Amino acid sequence: MPEAPLLSLPLADDHETIAEQLFRRLQNAIVRGDIAPGSKISEPELARTHGVSRGPLREAIHRLEGQRLVVRVPHVGARVVSLSQQQLIELYQIRESLEGMACRLAAERMSAAQISELRQVLHTHERDEAFQAGVGYYQQEGDHDFHYRIIQGSGNHTLTELLCGELYQRVRMYRIQFSATPHRPRQAFAEHHRILDAIAERDGELAELLMRRHIAASRRNIERQLHNNDNGGEA
Repeated sequence: MPEAPLLSLPLADDHETIAEQLFRRLQNAIVRGDIAPGSKISEPELARTHGVSRGPLREAIHRLEGQRLVVRVPHVGARVVSLSQQQLIELYQIRESLEGMACRLAAERMSAAQISELRQVLHTHERDEAFQAGVGYYQQEGDHDFHYRIIQGSGNHTLTELLCGELYQRVRMYRIQFSATPHRPRQAFAEHHRILDAIAERDGELAELLMRRHIAASRRNIERQLHNNDNGGEA
C-alpha cells in the first residue's frame, strides 16, 4: 500500500492544540482521499515532518482510531481503514435502514425553521462550483451536510450517536469517493429536493421511502463503479 503523503502543519493558535490541528488535517485528508485507503500512517515520519512530539501525534491518531478511520494492524502499525466491497455494501445497507427511519422522524419532528434552514442548505449546494461544473457534490460536513441535518432533526439521540458519531466520517469518506460519477451529483440533488418536500409536507412515510431509495441508488452506483474497476473500466 502507498505511504501517507506528508502534510504541513502551522503553529496551533490559542484555542486549538497541536494534537487537535493534526487530527483535523489528517481526518480531512483521509475523508477526501488525499491519504488513500490502506495507506500506512508513519508516526516517526509525521512527527519529524511537523516538528511535533510523539505525544500529540499519538493523541491525534488515537482519535482517528475512535472514528474508525484508522485501524491498528498487528506487526504493521496504523493504517487508513480500507473496507472490502462486502463491508462497504453492508455499510450502505445500514444507512438505508437507519437514515430512512431518521427521515421519517424528521418529517414528524422538525420545526418550520429547521425545514427552512434545510432548504437553504440545498441552495448553498446548488451554488457550489464543483456541482455547477458537474464534477461533484458539495462535501462540507456537519450543519452544511443535508444528511447530517436530517439525522439531527429526527430528535432520536441513539440514531444521532450512530449516524453522526461512529459511522459519520467513514460514510463521508465513501460518499466523497463515489460522488463524482457522471450525472450522479445532479440526480442526488434532485433526490434531496424530493426528500425535503416530503419532510415539509409532514409525510413521514414518503420521506422514509425516498431516503431509502436515495441511499439505495448511491449503493447501486458504488456497485457499478466497483464492477467496472474489476473489469478494467469496461461499461
